[in-house]
Order: sequence, then C-alpha cells, then structure tokens
Amino acid sequence: MVRIYRFTGVRPDRSAAQAIAAVPYDVVTADEARAIIAKNPQTFLRVSRPDAELPGLSPDDDRVYQRAQDNFIALQSDGRMKKDSEPGMYLYRVCQDGESFIGLCCCLDVEDYRKNQIRRHEQTRYDKEEDRTRHIEATKAHNGPVVLLYRNCGSIFSFMESLIHPGLTPDAEVTTETGIHQIFRITDELSLQQLETSFFSVPALYIADGHHRAKAALNVVDRRIAAGKPANGEVTRFMGVMFAHDRVRIHGYSRLLTDLGTLTPDNFMRRLNDCFTIKEYGPVDTNGYNIPPRILFPERFHIFHMYLSGHWYEVSRPVDSSVSPLDTLDVSILQKYVLEPLLAITDPRGDPRLQYLGGARPVSDLEKLVKRGKFQVAFAMQPVKVETVLAIADENGVMPPKSTWFEPKLLSGLVVHTFE
Repeated sequence: MVRIYRFTGVRPDRSAAQAIAAVPYDVVTADEARAIIAKNPQTFLRVSRPDAELPGLSPDDDRVYQRAQDNFIALQSDGRMKKDSEPGMYLYRVCQDGESFIGLCCCLDVEDYRKNQIRRHEQTRYDKEEDRTRHIEATKAHNGPVVLLYRNCGSIFSFMESLIHPGLTPDAEVTTETGIHQIFRITDELSLQQLETSFFSVPALYIADGHHRAKAALNVVDRRIAAGKPANGEVTRFMGVMFAHDRVRIHGYSRLLTDLGTLTPDNFMRRLNDCFTIKEYGPVDTNGYNIPPRILFPERFHIFHMYLSGHWYEVSRPVDSSVSPLDTLDVSILQKYVLEPLLAITDPRGDPRLQYLGGARPVSDLEKLVKRGKFQVAFAMQPVKVETVLAIADENGVMPPKSTWFEPKLLSGLVVHTFE
C-alpha cells in the first residue's frame, strides 16, 4: 500500500509562472545557471542554485544556503509566489513531441522510502545528498519534485486523465523549447478521495528521477530526531510527481571517452572484436535521439553504437538469458567487457576520462564532441525498458550510473511543498 497526501502548495501567480519556472537544479552548471539568472532575475534557479549568485564562495558555504532561503522568501513576500488556501493535489501535464504525459503531484511519506515501498535503482552520492539536505533545511521546502513511477493497471491513469476535461484552464502554463508544462489544482473532495483510495492498491512506487532529493528528505527527518527536535507533520513528507510506468519515455544515456588509454584506434578495434561482433553502420540520422539497430532480432542482443575515427559502428553480443536483470543491461556489458578490461576504467562514477551525455540530446551532439577533439570515442546506448528498471528495483539492485534518462523532465518552481 502506498500512502499519498494532500498538501498546501506554494505556487507562482499565474502571470509570473513563465518567468519563475526553471529547469531542474542538477541539469545546469553554476555558470549556466548564472547566465540564465542574468537574463531572467525572476527564475527559480535563484532558489535552487544559489551558488550561481555567489561564485566567490564554496558551494557548501552556509551563506549559499542562506541565499536560497532569502530568495525564496522574497518570491513570496512580493506576491510572485503564494500559498494555496487549502490542501489539495495537483496534476502536472507535459505536452511535447506529440505526446501528453500526466502525473499526480502529491506528498509521500519518508517512512515508505525507508521501508523500500518507495524503491530506488541508483546509488546516491554523499556530496549531492548533503547539498540537498542542507538546502531543504535552509528553505524549509521541497522545491524540486521527485519523479516516480507506479505500475499502471489502467484505472488510475484514466481517472487522472478524465479530471482534465476539454476547456479546463490550467492554474499555470509554461512554454519551453521542448514543450508545454501545465498545472491543474485538484480540490474536489470526491476526486481527492478517489485518488487516495486508488493508491491503497499500489504495492510500491519507483523513483525515476530525484534519488538525492528523496534521500535528503529522509536525512532531514533523521537529523531532527537525532538532535531531539520535533519531526512530525509536513517535514516527514516530500513532494513527488507520479507517472504510470507505461506512460513515460526512456532514452539511452551516452558515454564519451577522452582517450583510449594505451591503445591505438586499430588496437582497440581488434581487442573489441574478441568479445563483440562489429559492423560499420554507415550514415546515421544525427537529428535522432538514438540509433536504431540494424541487426535482426535486436531483442536477443546487447547493442550499442560506437563513433570512432569518423565512423559509426554497430557493436553487438548475444544476451545471456540466465543472468539477473542487472547483468543484462547494455551499460553493464560495456563496463564489464570494454571500459574496465580494455581502458582501465574501474570507477564509472568518478573517472574523469569517462563523461556522460543525456539521452534527450541528438546524435549530432556526440559527433560534434568527438570531431572537436574533446573526446576520442562515443558510445550511443539503446534505451532500457521500463520493466527492466522496475525489476531491478524490486530485487534491490543498483544500476550503473547514468543508465536511464526519463522523459518528461519536470520544471522546478511550479509547485513547492513547505514545512515549518
């Protein structure tokens, strides 16, 4: 059983939503955030990335978190953001690339996270945990949603969809380069009760994006308990947006390598050929997000596409159906047979020679980075099936870093959950 809760959100005034809504804090660097703030001083990045306004300080300086608190208070004191009059829930709809994604924004219990009813498939890094823990404590708010999946039996999603009837005006609407983001507030008692009741039959939720935010919410509670401070009510809940598992999109997460270690391109290809079948792919659609396999029965093979010395190659290897779901991942195979034995990359989280490029970036970006000489080789990975992600989480497995890129990506600042 999954418990969901209503909350009284802090939201932008309808006229201010376009200016305030911001990309997630962790998809931009401090320099990129600083440039956005310079063009738009109302952006919520002033709350979520306060280090961008204080480049002379260490990102973990107390004054950075104080700046986040001050900026959040300022947004509310001048009326640009206001707290709703009563608790409710919110539908978050994203329209992009001809698709419509609908998620339920509500609060979830940190104890369900602790008990693994809210399941994760990625490890968290302590430094990122600590940053978000201190940020939540400073602002007294969960201002970036945790994106979660639930196994869709059909009725929950259908009911959500029915609540957005034709002609309904959204409480907030924001247009970005990639799509339209809309918020619909739900206050009707019968609708709220039906949503709460529907999730009683959902055995588990799965974090798709926001592992650090969820763990940080638990950290805040545990630190209050350890310090003998009150830890009840809203502080024990965090804000999530839940999507049906078959109503999201997953892209692959590309890998780029600065060099081939001690190997020349020819030697690397020969070594690679010992474990894989390699075929030159030919021209690719560089405007696409991934490269379609050309091999027959692709579901029977591990497949990735490699850009090396100005050419694309399809690299494949048969799937061993006897291994665990975690070991069937293409990124696990790449690590096991390529990165570690051939290139001596044993720490995919920390090795500076290995970089990642999000799946919602066109293939042309990979080519450009290699052609400019910043990297020597690129690997374009195939998307992971969402059922595989859920199966790994059910087995308490941990996927390699940057295994999945979920869409839609949600904006920060459209709904904020606060506590005292």
